[in-house]
Amino acid sequence: MTPPIVSIVAKSGTGKTTLLEKLISEMKRRGFRVGAIKHDAHSFSIDHEGKDSWRLTQAGADTMLITSPAKIAMVRQNGDSEPVLDETVATYCRDVDIVLTEGFKRSSMPKIEVHRRERSATLLCRGERHDPTLFAVASDEPLKLDVPVFDINDAAGLCDLIDKRFLS
Repeated sequence: MTPPIVSIVAKSGTGKTTLLEKLISEMKRRGFRVGAIKHDAHSFSIDHEGKDSWRLTQAGADTMLITSPAKIAMVRQNGDSEPVLDETVATYCRDVDIVLTEGFKRSSMPKIEVHRRERSATLLCRGERHDPTLFAVASDEPLKLDVPVFDINDAAGLCDLIDKRFLS
């Protein structure tokens, strides 16, 4: 069985990573096993030119793993298409209680949107378009919406909502 997925979405520079760090820390403090997936719309590389892992990937390895007693990392070539988020979670995150993602704003996964007044007057999920998967907003200003609005620093309150909605 795959774990529930909650996507943290926002416009660039709004604070998605900062909120995600707080949510992960709070969920771990509560004893949950947490997976995290970061969406990158561009090409990225975790390999560094000249390193053995980079050399193996450059040689044509379709999947290249680095293992140690502490962790494992994988570089897998996708070809021309990004894998579906559900499939990625089912393949790599079966051993966690919940997966928190950063990005995936166009997915059908439940979403929490991060809002900062100085970044934008409008929301992605309530404004430019109406996304029915939005279930909460973390904001630095009070907003009147059809979903709960939390202070942008209230990780505990957001985790209470996530726990009640997806884990209890």
